[in-house]
Amino acid sequence: MEKIFKGWFFNPTKGNLKIEAVVEEIIGYMAEKPESFYDIIVGCDSSSGEEPNFPIALVVLRVGEGGRFFLKKVTYKGREFYNWKQRILEEVLLSCQLALVLKEKIVARVPQKKFFYQFRYIHADVGENGKTKDMVKEIVGLIKGNGFEPKIKPESFVASTVADRFS
Repeated sequence: MEKIFKGWFFNPTKGNLKIEAVVEEIIGYMAEKPESFYDIIVGCDSSSGEEPNFPIALVVLRVGEGGRFFLKKVTYKGREFYNWKQRILEEVLLSCQLALVLKEKIVARVPQKKFFYQFRYIHADVGENGKTKDMVKEIVGLIKGNGFEPKIKPESFVASTVADRFS
């Protein structure tokens, strides 16, 4: 889990940010329009190969008005992933770890009465069609077991579109 919180998160507008600065940016973004509703979502993808990288995307949507994203690339030197199922599981585990810690940090700093937001979804790069269809129940259970609601393809745009751009 430490890999997620060491180093930098990238934001196209603000550049590289430490995790505490990401939390500040999220709060600042919500403060710009406190009357809006916000959806905070995490998703991850991975590159292929024995030593893939895992871009984890954190998206803050101002519903109906666009949003912002932050990205953290996680790599493992010397740790091999021998098949795509291992990579998918790692994607979901990384997403859950980031979501759990960020949700705790945001809830501690911002009561939901101050801003209208939800932090309940994790997007997984699996779906009912294709080679990942046999993993859907496992992935859904893993996400639900961590207290979040899963979104799978075609609804999992944070994993399959945002994070995918950086894998």
